[in-house]
Amino acid sequence: MAAAPQALYWLGKDTLRVSAALFAENRRRLCRALSGKDGVVPQSLVLLQGGEQKQRYCTDTDLLFRQESFFHWAFGTTEPDCFGAIDVDSGKSILFVPKLPESYATWMGEIFPKEHFKDKYAVDEVQYTCDIADVLSNRRPAVLLTLRGQNTDSGSICREASFEGISRFKVNNTLLHPVIVECRLTKTDMELEVLRYTNRISSEAHKMIMKNVKPGQKEYEMESLFQHYCYTKGGMRHTSYTCICGTGNNSSVLHYGHAGAPNEKTIMEGDMCLFDMGGEYYCYSSDITCSFPANGKFTADQRAVYEAVLKSSRTVMAAIKPGVRWTDMHRLADRIHLEELVKIGILRGSVEDMLKVHMGSVFMPHGLGHLLGIDVHDVGGYPEGVERIDEPGLKSLRMGRPVQERMVLTVEPGIYFINHLLDQALANPAQNCFLDSQVLARFRGFGGVRIEDDIAVTADGIELLTCVPRTVEDIEAFMASPEKAFSPVVTGDKL
Repeated sequence: MAAAPQALYWLGKDTLRVSAALFAENRRRLCRALSGKDGVVPQSLVLLQGGEQKQRYCTDTDLLFRQESFFHWAFGTTEPDCFGAIDVDSGKSILFVPKLPESYATWMGEIFPKEHFKDKYAVDEVQYTCDIADVLSNRRPAVLLTLRGQNTDSGSICREASFEGISRFKVNNTLLHPVIVECRLTKTDMELEVLRYTNRISSEAHKMIMKNVKPGQKEYEMESLFQHYCYTKGGMRHTSYTCICGTGNNSSVLHYGHAGAPNEKTIMEGDMCLFDMGGEYYCYSSDITCSFPANGKFTADQRAVYEAVLKSSRTVMAAIKPGVRWTDMHRLADRIHLEELVKIGILRGSVEDMLKVHMGSVFMPHGLGHLLGIDVHDVGGYPEGVERIDEPGLKSLRMGRPVQERMVLTVEPGIYFINHLLDQALANPAQNCFLDSQVLARFRGFGGVRIEDDIAVTADGIELLTCVPRTVEDIEAFMASPEKAFSPVVTGDKL
């Protein structure tokens, strides 16, 4: 008798095969973490609700669906409008899928039986969502553990599972959230393998951009090329976030690329490029920033600022290991930036005195980095008992807890010349005494430099997941080399 095919997600060709065992292991981890937890009684049942298919405003045009992150972590389903239940005692899982109308077969394709989803996702049982109240009643759970809690990064409350008939059951919506967040905080071997893949493909896409960029192009062309490479070579239909393709002064706009500034500038000779883009595969993210001159050759000022950021990046990564405080890593980056800006001549005076008045946040107002996983700003940065430090720069740090083995983090120091912040510092007597206004004037319109790598924390240090040219010499040599990394087909090309 032939063995049953392994349940896995795979888009063919050279894309990554992801076994459904990844999600089975996540469910087991969750059950272990819940077992014996105060308030979790025998016959407790976890109930999660997946994402819904939504339409564009009042139209019937579907928005591109992406699964809700907690649900994906536990079940890995690509379809919308599902529920999932997990028996904490036994670990057995039930996936609830919509019962589709006959018209679906005409417009959307084959209607699969429940057994199809049982095999596809390697769950113990599949039922229809319209039967959820009756199915759960037959299980006689002592309590349904539903998910309600605040995302400490966005401030938003996650969606709690609800269905018609839930009032029949005893529900606890406070126990599950902190436990599942802690489970998501550290990554399994299988999860790390997916994150290595997203980084490898996204790194290659960034390298392809470095090969193809030149003055006269539009910023959005670089966004398009990045997305094309990630989808063509990596099967990544989604990016992890809106692509940031800032050039010239736009490279100082931290979240450039939004609807009001949609990567629309023409790239000019002498511009510094700051391209912050990451592909997403099967809901697992990457987040990489490369900074380099559009013409492939650093000016003296561009080199000085770039090497200042690179020094802080490499110093911080050398210091990261389990147990170090993430806030200390941010402060370390700040110190190095200030020391290097003194060497450049933009700042003068005592770095210790500069730190007391938060000069670092004038040039790096964001945090050093954040957790990464199914969400690009992954959950778990501020558990109960860990408070944000209300200081410039540090108040924007997306994680406040000590570093742990198997965390995946971004390390993304940057130096930016943001007119708004520079004007504030020049108007502040506590800060303007450190600024050389004449030298600073030379950097108005420079933009910014950010170097962002993704790392996995190991027992004694880190594993660097991102692989792109980083030194000035490597960037210039790579951009000058004749071969192209990718040749996308465009209108007019001969096939």
